Amino acid sequence: MASEEASLRALESLMTEFFHNCTTNERKREIEELLNNFAQQIGAWRFCLYFLSSTRNDYVMMYSLTVFENLINKMWLGVPSQDKMEIRSCLPKLLLAHHKTLPYFIRNKLCKVIVDIGRQDWPMFYHDFFTNILQLIQSPVTTPLGLIMLKTTSEELACPREDLSVARKEELRKLLLDQVQTVLGLLTGILESIWDKHSVTAATPPPSPSSGESGGDLLSSLLQSPSAAKLLNQPIPILDTESEYICSLALECLAHLFSWIPLSASITPSLLTTIFHFARFGCDTRARKMSSVNGSSQNSVLGQERGRLGILAMSCINELMSKNCVPMEFEEYLLRMFQQTFYLLQKITKENNAHTVKSRLEELDESYIEKFTDFLRLFVSVHLRRIESYSQFPVVEFLALLFKYTFHQPTHEGYFSCLDIWTLFLDYLTSKIKSRLADKEAVFNRYEDALVLLLTEVLNRIQFRYNQAQLEELDDETLDDDQQTEWQRYLRQSLEVVAKVMELLPTHAFSTLFPVLQDNLEVYLGLQQFVVTSGTGHRLNITAENDCRRLHCSLRDLSSLLQAVGRLAEYFIGDVFAARFNDALTVVERLVKVTLYGSQIKLYNIETAVPSVLKPDLIDVHAQSLAALQAYSHWLAQFYSEVHRQNPEQFISLVSTALEAITPLISSKVQEKLLLSACHLLVSLATTVRPVFLIRIPAVQKVFNRITDTSAQRLPDKAQVLVCRALSNVLLLPWPNLPESEQQWAVRSTNHASLISALTREYRHLKSSAILPQRKVRLEDTKVIIHQTLSILEDTVESISGESTKSRQICYQSLQESVQVSLALFPAFIHQSDVTDEMLSFFLTLFQGLRVQMGVPFTEQIIQTFLNMFTREQLAESILHEGSTGCRVVEKFLKILQVVVQEPGQVFKPFLPSIISLCMEQVYPIIAERSSPDVKAELFELLFQVLHHNWRYFFKSSVLASVQRGIAEEQMENEAQFSAIMQAFGQSFLQPDIHLFKQNLFYLETLNTKQKLYHKKIFRTTMLFQFVNVLLQVLVHKSHDLLQEEIGIAIYNMASVDFDSFYSAFLTEFLASCDGVDSNQKNVLGRNFKMDRDLPSFTQNVHRLVNDLRYYRLCNDSLPPGTVKL
Repeated sequence: MASEEASLRALESLMTEFFHNCTTNERKREIEELLNNFAQQIGAWRFCLYFLSSTRNDYVMMYSLTVFENLINKMWLGVPSQDKMEIRSCLPKLLLAHHKTLPYFIRNKLCKVIVDIGRQDWPMFYHDFFTNILQLIQSPVTTPLGLIMLKTTSEELACPREDLSVARKEELRKLLLDQVQTVLGLLTGILESIWDKHSVTAATPPPSPSSGESGGDLLSSLLQSPSAAKLLNQPIPILDTESEYICSLALECLAHLFSWIPLSASITPSLLTTIFHFARFGCDTRARKMSSVNGSSQNSVLGQERGRLGILAMSCINELMSKNCVPMEFEEYLLRMFQQTFYLLQKITKENNAHTVKSRLEELDESYIEKFTDFLRLFVSVHLRRIESYSQFPVVEFLALLFKYTFHQPTHEGYFSCLDIWTLFLDYLTSKIKSRLADKEAVFNRYEDALVLLLTEVLNRIQFRYNQAQLEELDDETLDDDQQTEWQRYLRQSLEVVAKVMELLPTHAFSTLFPVLQDNLEVYLGLQQFVVTSGTGHRLNITAENDCRRLHCSLRDLSSLLQAVGRLAEYFIGDVFAARFNDALTVVERLVKVTLYGSQIKLYNIETAVPSVLKPDLIDVHAQSLAALQAYSHWLAQFYSEVHRQNPEQFISLVSTALEAITPLISSKVQEKLLLSACHLLVSLATTVRPVFLIRIPAVQKVFNRITDTSAQRLPDKAQVLVCRALSNVLLLPWPNLPESEQQWAVRSTNHASLISALTREYRHLKSSAILPQRKVRLEDTKVIIHQTLSILEDTVESISGESTKSRQICYQSLQESVQVSLALFPAFIHQSDVTDEMLSFFLTLFQGLRVQMGVPFTEQIIQTFLNMFTREQLAESILHEGSTGCRVVEKFLKILQVVVQEPGQVFKPFLPSIISLCMEQVYPIIAERSSPDVKAELFELLFQVLHHNWRYFFKSSVLASVQRGIAEEQMENEAQFSAIMQAFGQSFLQPDIHLFKQNLFYLETLNTKQKLYHKKIFRTTMLFQFVNVLLQVLVHKSHDLLQEEIGIAIYNMASVDFDSFYSAFLTEFLASCDGVDSNQKNVLGRNFKMDRDLPSFTQNVHRLVNDLRYYRLCNDSLPPGTVKL
């Protein structure tokens, strides 16, 4: 034994040294190598067995267990059966002897190692594996240990990792399913007996009627049997620590078992009731009270433990709830589960003298509340439609409880989660009403009161008037991943609920919201009387701190309510326009009045007593009133089309007044937030409403003059672009409700030309100077001019790209000179990638929107210029040396070519050879070997479009050939280019970029669906099985596991072209070429691949083949050298 003893001492000192903070990384690597070499030796496990029984050093024990784990999971096949028997008998004995004294993490690891042996050997060689676990559970001394073993078995055997063959995985699941009933019975027994043993029914007097614990009407309606109600009203027992521990282990086991066993009769009513008893621990505030009163730390730990039992029980319930597939016989159990959970919900939200609901919820564990909310979400999203039809389930009362629960949430996150549940419920109601038009009224009547209450409360929650303390806590500075602040998210989620209620109950929603808006508007419109003129300008004469605070709250509320009114605009248009006309008119009139008022008394420039607070408030209200009015632009457009013939005075007055409110704000002196709101409203009036008289309104003419006046200070970029878009659209877009003859195109065309001419004056002058070498300062100025002009022109083209031919014609006439200037400037700036980027953006927009108007000769000239400029050297410089901007330039160039190759007809066909050669001979070689995904996605999209839209460039299909299918094979042209493209696709599947892989697989599948790619002779005979081979290898290497399903389907589609060859030739060749498996294993793999020809069975066979191939390789790698395999 001396050698074992000596080894142990040496190992202990090595471990201590390894984890010592003075040990260098170099030395740690040496020790690691030493330990790995020791573990690889045959028979190392004997030493480890000795170490485990003789050391108290945690590191040594952990290391020894890792050696066993490695032996069992990777080398078990090669271990002599005598040794296996010894290990199978020694490790459980060791566990039994030391489980009380081992640290918990060592004990759990030892359990896992024993379960790993069971995973390999039960029931054939380790027949008492499971019986031992059941015995451990049944013996009071070892119950906790048995439960840990059971949970580990459920984790490791029910959903095993892939180091098992598919057949073994199926066998294990079947073996476990056979044991489920016994196991659930045992667990029920344990939980029931502990509950009963500690129950205090006899000792406690019944609660007095006044305390409200006697159940109430709702409870008796929920729980049909009085005995169940009585049971649930029993006080919660007080458990000792050991019982508490056993219960938590049992509940953890149940939660894991429920995650994979199907819903069936094995889950008995008594088990469900027991789980619910334990769920009550979570809503028992007394336990936590007691611990805080007694003050001892042990008691507070006890309180937390009891809360944890509640959380574990809710986890079990949620596992069952999340299963969508419910057998008929289980539906009744579900109903009972809901009834019991709603009893808990009632308990949580009960108000009594000592507690408000909110303070009750604050006392509960946060995780318990989270689990409870999860339960409610699952109930509404998965089961509500199933349960609602039960007459004995009181849905309306449930909503009342959910209402209380929602509006007393102690945290914002909790409140958001509950709003999500209401959104699910409202979606469910909306779709139910749409699908059941017959009893629509009955549904409305049933839920109307609940919805009105919900609406009122959600509106109150977004107002400082009712909810200041909570709203003040919300952060309105930091942006989250969705680019919104916490306050914006809060408001947006609340308004979504308001909008969904509006969709269901429009008149109620409007009559609830409008008076509240009106109240706050009165305050805002009344500010005029407090504006006084001072030496420096206007001042708001409200100075008392209390008044300022009240004004701040009122302005914040007004801003939120304006957003709410804007959000509801969509419910006043379309079929309901006439029915809801008066309400909408009232809103729009108010909004127009408010925007004009804000602009006239210039509240955005006013001095206030608390400028840091009130000034942003006033600006925000003004901006929101413009945005809300903008939301009604579709309503205004419909109003215009209804009244333009008879009496349009009211409409004209609304639009003119809105424009009077907008024009004073279009100035570089106005804060950007407000300026942009005004610009957006102007764009909507010009684009969506399009009144014929817009151009004649003095306010609009004023804006024209301001924008075309070079001496006026330029607006910030964004605003400048928006205003130019609005003015261009006023002139370009056809007027609604008027025939072509009355569109006045001639005048509008002249005006548009002069507008664009004024906007591009400086840019067009660049043409003469661009040829000269640029000085540094000059270059920067030139870049600014190019940026400013092209952003306006690009936006102008984009905004009319979907419009009538006439609009696009006029647009191109006005732009023609600037486009030619751009083309002339392009070569001069080819080495300035930031400028090239903007120019190509502009050309891309032109190609997408105006290629017909540009005409063939000029388009050819543009393409030829680009093809000449983007030489191999220029492409390499852009992609390799100019970083992301350079890559963006090439991507935009490829995007332009995508537009070109998609053009129907013969016009651009002559460019195909040079486009393909640019792709395959110039771009592809540069990017093929780079790991970076830049440019690749665009290049492959271009290649796909080349094939998809120009199929006949490669396959000349004659009518005769298609009639005599199978006799005449299609003629193939440009074969070399086709093969090169296909090879590039094949290569892309060998690269790690998963997005590119997914995109290219989709492209091949699309070409197959649309053009029968896989059936073409060239593909079938020279490429088909190369692709199948690559895709199978990808599955075996697990490099793109997220796409398993898509890859399986693609393999099926390819193989189905010629199943006979796949089964007779390809599969055999594929297996023959597989290394790391012997011939016997290859035969088994081949035999297991059934010759199925339907998609589900075939893909199942593919995944089985891949799994088992990996498994065999794993086994073979772990055999000791020189092992003879039979």
